Amino acid sequence: MKSLRKKTLFITVLILCVIFNILAWMSRSFADFFTDNIFTVITKPYGRLTSLVKFSVGEIMLIVLVLIAICIVFCLAAKLFFIFRKRMAPSWLKALEGILLKVLPPLFLTVCVIMSMNCFVLYHCTPIKAGEVSKGSYNIGELAILRDYIVNKCNELSLEVPRDEEGCVIFEGDMAETAKEAVRGLSGEYKRFDGYFVTPKVLTFSGFMSQQYMQGYYFPFSMEANINGEMYIMNKPFTMCHELCHTAGYIYEDEANFLGFLSCIKSDNMIFNYSGYLGVLAYVNNDFYRSVDREEYRKHVAISEEVKFDSQFLTDKAWDEVEKRAIFDTETVRKAADTFIDTNLKVNGVSAGKASYSHVVGLLLDYYNNNPYN
Repeated sequence: MKSLRKKTLFITVLILCVIFNILAWMSRSFADFFTDNIFTVITKPYGRLTSLVKFSVGEIMLIVLVLIAICIVFCLAAKLFFIFRKRMAPSWLKALEGILLKVLPPLFLTVCVIMSMNCFVLYHCTPIKAGEVSKGSYNIGELAILRDYIVNKCNELSLEVPRDEEGCVIFEGDMAETAKEAVRGLSGEYKRFDGYFVTPKVLTFSGFMSQQYMQGYYFPFSMEANINGEMYIMNKPFTMCHELCHTAGYIYEDEANFLGFLSCIKSDNMIFNYSGYLGVLAYVNNDFYRSVDREEYRKHVAISEEVKFDSQFLTDKAWDEVEKRAIFDTETVRKAADTFIDTNLKVNGVSAGKASYSHVVGLLLDYYNNNPYN
């Protein structure tokens, strides 16, 4: 009877998850309603709980998941070994199988429920607008104006921020708290930016994250905004704001990039301002570079040496440390990460895959079309 109840519960929850995801795929109104009215009610108290500890709860969860996967592989291999040898499986293997059979069904259901409510449904919300009027398409001249504006802002701010003897930017104060205040500053313009925000956390395995060329992660299972602690300081403010935007229900990368940019440039902190412009510089500059010939590109504002330095992902010293501690080859890790991210985006209906990261340029053009450059 108890076993029947468990099976019934398993099947019922699984069916509800399937129905929930079908509704999200079929109806933007449903996805919007859930995200605006239920998502925040569920996630903010949970976020408060995981924010009580300084380490990344999501990172611990991933480690446990990897250990469980290793146990499954080991168990299957051991079973095949004893079958091949025509020997009876030892008691310890039967005990391990029993534990896995008890753990895996509820774990699978938990993953399905959390990913459905904290991740999958968010991909089907109505895309944000960057202003009242959207032209839909822009010409090269308008892209050039945006590109030169961003470059000028970066060039100017690069000369104003404090630096140490090695030329690295110095930040004084609590960066995580400043990031939380920055994203709250968007509460009057966009939904779900008021109230509580989790505290961004640095990942313990930031070296492995660096090998993936990743700056931050949003963990749906722990509602955390995690960042790469190894990366150069000027990446951190923008990344913190970007990941915090994900925790507010903005799962699209282009939207999180745009909202992270907006959070930073509207902040009272100059380093956040600079990080915001730096965060979108590569997207805008690369789009412009691909749209014109080299001669035309050279006619426009040059990116200063200070900005080029501040645009680095990791310093040479940090890269040396990462490579010394690396267990796997960096190129292999990067390719695997790129494939996973691209596949995940496409599975969730983002047909452009990883290329969607660059769609932020369209949002920026819309924003400045509605808000004159200053």
